[in-house]
Amino acid sequence: MKKNKIVNFIQIYYPVILAFICLIYSVSLGLFGYTEEAQYSAHWPATILLFAIAIRQRRNDIKKQ
Repeated sequence: MKKNKIVNFIQIYYPVILAFICLIYSVSLGLFGYTEEAQYSAHWPATILLFAIAIRQRRNDIKKQ
């Protein structure tokens, strides 16, 4: 029962978890002095979340038809 809740949570919130990991990666690059790499990877979280929104909207549009 508890494992099922964890699986459901991950299936719903995986884009947010992935974006948070990318954010931590970008911040750690900046703290270690790799500023150019940090600026490049700073765009990843927003891109991941935008794609997740677009994909979910498309899924809902297909289900309604």
